[in-house]
Amino acid sequence: MRAVVFYEHGDLDRITVADLPLPEIGPDEVLLSVKAAALNRLDLWVLAGWPALKLQLPHILGSDGAGVVAQVGSQVMGFQAGDRVAVNPTYSCGQCDFCGSGRDHMCDRFAIFGEHLPGFYADYIKLPARNLLPLPDHVSFAEAAAASLVFVTAWHSLIIAGGLRAGEDVLIVGAGGGVNTAAIQIARLAGARTIYVVGSNAAKLAQARELGADVTIDRTQEDWSRAVFKATNRQGVDIVVDNVGAATYHLSLRALKKGGRLLTVGNTSGPKFEFDNRLMFGKHLRIIGSTMGPQSDYERVMGLIFQGKLHPIIDAAYPLAEAPAALHRLRHGDVAGKLILEVDR
Repeated sequence: MRAVVFYEHGDLDRITVADLPLPEIGPDEVLLSVKAAALNRLDLWVLAGWPALKLQLPHILGSDGAGVVAQVGSQVMGFQAGDRVAVNPTYSCGQCDFCGSGRDHMCDRFAIFGEHLPGFYADYIKLPARNLLPLPDHVSFAEAAAASLVFVTAWHSLIIAGGLRAGEDVLIVGAGGGVNTAAIQIARLAGARTIYVVGSNAAKLAQARELGADVTIDRTQEDWSRAVFKATNRQGVDIVVDNVGAATYHLSLRALKKGGRLLTVGNTSGPKFEFDNRLMFGKHLRIIGSTMGPQSDYERVMGLIFQGKLHPIIDAAYPLAEAPAALHRLRHGDVAGKLILEVDR
């Protein structure tokens, strides 16, 4: 089968499309014929590598995918060959205390496909059957792939970990990324009073308004933290969604009202930084981090997508063979929404 892989960590020149053996499934697994996969910046970080990341090489990239069941293991029930499915992009053991209490995103053996395990940028992938979710005919494979990782991440961060309540004000730092476009929609659906979005250009800010943002701020034109503070009558917002990290945390903390929460699921500008601790205790602030979400969150948010209440944003689609070009676009291009790989054999 074809697979988008790297044989050693490094830059994008390490990416190649290789011919690999078909995966062999276990009794509780399925073999999925991948129809669509979605790119994430996580792909670039996995390619670059970090000391704690130990992978079996060659490694297949891709944390998001959807497709058709090709084979089922001897113990699989509820699915059969030919079923259209979406896929929860996380792996959990199903046996530890965290899994037993419904917190499978904290599993002792937690992993993400494409990061710790072989991913979706291939003709086929083997998966635990418990990760599958029936995909309605009216939802495309591309939409399911584009939604999975970013929507479950945003849902768990905003609704479960962050406890967003109707009538609260939300600030989202960044207008174009997958998690942020999901967060705008989820905040609107949850009844946020005012949604502020910070972006870098007019096109992304226009899209944010279409998705439900009330106030958009061009960070290239003004101090966005000061603008938010002024717009809220010097009170600040209840929640800031900040996945940028080092470059923006101080401004995000400053934009919060007393008792506010800063939510984070990433750090695209760097993981280490300093902040003024007086802001933390003086304003009774909280920083709340989370990674992904449990199967229950995945099923809940995907159900809202199937119902048309939430909508994944797709920027462009590429054939699997052009995955290197798509990854270059992700690294260097001005992307608004998700980039998709279409797997056509």
